[in-house]
Amino acid sequence: MGFLDSYKHLEKLCGEVMNDNKRLSAYIDAMENTRNGAFRVEGWDEDFKKLKHYRWVRNQITHEPACSEANMCEPGDEIWLEQFYARIMNQTDPLALYRKATRPQPVSKRQTSMSHSTSESQNTYVPNTTRRKQQQNKPETPTATNAVVVFAIFLFVIIVLFYLFVNK
Repeated sequence: MGFLDSYKHLEKLCGEVMNDNKRLSAYIDAMENTRNGAFRVEGWDEDFKKLKHYRWVRNQITHEPACSEANMCEPGDEIWLEQFYARIMNQTDPLALYRKATRPQPVSKRQTSMSHSTSESQNTYVPNTTRRKQQQNKPETPTATNAVVVFAIFLFVIIVLFYLFVNK
């Protein structure tokens, strides 16, 4: 597949996914209009810039007489487009990852039954406390253990020095 074939393949998929005749431009617009995308999804800005660049390259090739794939494309461009196509298919593209990152967490059955026990809590948000409970039961982190060991050694050295100083 050449650059234009890979681009058209990706563009067709974007049109189907976005349900928009603007196709790849609709995908780019959605990224542009998504707040905190770069904050929530690693590589967001790089993908956004690449997609805009490849749209520009495609426009140059199709609309400018002196432009062709030979003088506008780099060897890895076609591969990147095909890999991005695969990422959309696997739902690991930026917009899919953003949706996953911002999706509300489901409430457990136990919390649901507890929230329905009183009439005033039925329309309120029940936070996911399971994660907090798991964190409370976690063993000490290596950093905390290291701090305790360092403190114990420090105390031992102080006691030894005090003992040596007193017994002179």
